[in-house]
Amino acid sequence: MGKVFESFKNSLYDQISNLKRIEDMPKDFNEEFLKLITMVNFMLIEDNENFYGYFLLQMSREIKYDITSPTAVNFKLSKYVIYFNPYIFLNLTGEQMKSTIKHEIYHILSFHLNRARVLKTKYSNLAINMAMDIVVNQHLKDLPHFATTLDSINFKYSLNMQPYMIMEYYVDKIQMALNLLEEKDETKEDESKYEQIKKEYDASKTHDLWEESTEIDEETLKNFTEKFVVLAEKGAVPLYLEDMLKGLAGKKGEIPWNMYLKKMMGTLEGDKKKTITRRSRRQPNRLDLRGELRGHTARITLAIDISGSISDEEFHGAIKEVFNIVKTYKHEITLLECDTEIRQAYKVKSINNVRKRSSTGGGGTKFTPVFNYVNNTDTNILIYFTDGKGEVNLGVTPKGYKTLWVISGRGDKLSLTQPFGTIKKLKPVDIKEDTEDRIDVMVDGFSGNNHEPIY
Repeated sequence: MGKVFESFKNSLYDQISNLKRIEDMPKDFNEEFLKLITMVNFMLIEDNENFYGYFLLQMSREIKYDITSPTAVNFKLSKYVIYFNPYIFLNLTGEQMKSTIKHEIYHILSFHLNRARVLKTKYSNLAINMAMDIVVNQHLKDLPHFATTLDSINFKYSLNMQPYMIMEYYVDKIQMALNLLEEKDETKEDESKYEQIKKEYDASKTHDLWEESTEIDEETLKNFTEKFVVLAEKGAVPLYLEDMLKGLAGKKGEIPWNMYLKKMMGTLEGDKKKTITRRSRRQPNRLDLRGELRGHTARITLAIDISGSISDEEFHGAIKEVFNIVKTYKHEITLLECDTEIRQAYKVKSINNVRKRSSTGGGGTKFTPVFNYVNNTDTNILIYFTDGKGEVNLGVTPKGYKTLWVISGRGDKLSLTQPFGTIKKLKPVDIKEDTEDRIDVMVDGFSGNNHEPIY
């Protein structure tokens, strides 16, 4: 993509380099420029840290000539919008373009938008903008030459600020330095604010666009951000973002069990087989190269606690949701019904193969028999639906597979001190007394409408 990308980028800049009014822009320029952004998006997805690429896929994109940075973001109508100033953006290399997009997404994940609003009662825009950018840019490579960095600000204002501190620390130090210089500054009207097009970077105005964001409380903004994050986590998350994302998930909206299962399915390793029906992703113009399809089989064991703690609605809904998730993969599912021991164990190829649940008089639950069974199979993923009440310690150690515990709506927590897997909680569902023995029942606790992000 290198030479093609550079040629396309340069041709776009040549079209506008001598223009001074938006009205004079070529008719198809905006459309062509957004094609370039799509190319950058795919470059991000091809990165080792492709979380940013998947996050960008969900954002609206607009061109805005009067911003003083290559990119900017705000939040409007339940969506994050990323803006591009072509004059500044097209002067960057491909790697710098990727870096500026990562820069904006990092601002979003840090909730700088709301935090900056609080600080504006005490600090200047310049101090806030530089502080935010210092926090973000310490984690990024291939920065533009004009980027605000810790070293450049320490040198410019004779400061000794420490690396990897919070935004509030930096803004306080910078503001004190600016106050010492204030008497040297002459106040004059900024004539450039009347210009339609900005062609140079200005640190004091880089986040002015945030003023146009939809007013929204912090908790609601976090909920919207988490929905973007959940879908972006199909990509590889940079190490420096992991703690931030864990903190976000821990505030309120943990990743739902079914979306977590989707993520687990995507991480299964396996052989890839060549196919002549698909072109190579990396070299699509090479017709002599065959593409690849995932050739592995996802072997899933689905354990259902039938001790009386899992309702018929939850039982039916669990199986239906699992089949809905794995349908795009080559898969084998083994269904186990268990309480203190395994009551039924059989393969299910479709939802119509599921047998009537074993009758049970209720009673306790033991997890160990299931793990004993699964240890002697080639299972990739064990999904265990239970109310969580069982042993405190497993009698065996799980071997070579991932475990997802799903605690029923009437359950509280898992009794095991060491779960050897991930624990997720279901939303409660209404328990119906006249439940029929049918699989196609739709229940709130397992409906994709409840768990999938809705825009």
